[in-house]
Amino acid sequence: MSDSHSLTPPPRTLDRNTFLQRYGGIYEHSPWIAEAVWESGLDSRHDTAEGLATAMAEALAGADRQRKLALLRAHPELAGKAAVRRTLTAASSDEQAGAGLDQCTPDEYQRFQELNRQYNERFGFPFIMAVKGYHRTEILEAFAVRVANSPEEEFRTALEQVDRIALLRLRSMAGDPD
Repeated sequence: MSDSHSLTPPPRTLDRNTFLQRYGGIYEHSPWIAEAVWESGLDSRHDTAEGLATAMAEALAGADRQRKLALLRAHPELAGKAAVRRTLTAASSDEQAGAGLDQCTPDEYQRFQELNRQYNERFGFPFIMAVKGYHRTEILEAFAVRVANSPEEEFRTALEQVDRIALLRLRSMAGDPD
């Protein structure tokens, strides 16, 4: 895998509406991040998945805590109710299926439900993990570890995972299957 994944057409060449249509869904139900990037101005640095991901992560980092919390709460639970009802965004559905979360055994599904409940009660937002490249058993292991984190540590970790998800989505748009 190369270090730089060019986006086509280059984001800096897009008008506002086209840019927002293409990149407004990179962060789950949070087009305000793409809007902030657009408003700050685009140049050649933003024409790669990595460059645009960095700008988007900076926009998120500059947001207040309430806006960050709203973003975290916009994410679906892993192997949760939205997956069962098939109401996930296409990107989330593909990501969860890629990790085998749509093929949980009854015991695994039960464990996800219990961890989702514990995690939401403890932190007030769903467990978020960039699941690409992980198997559901590895995700369950990480879930069990992270539910014991401090609230501040987990808030930071969840935001890091959201940024990782965005980078992976942008790389996918640039044609990187990994």
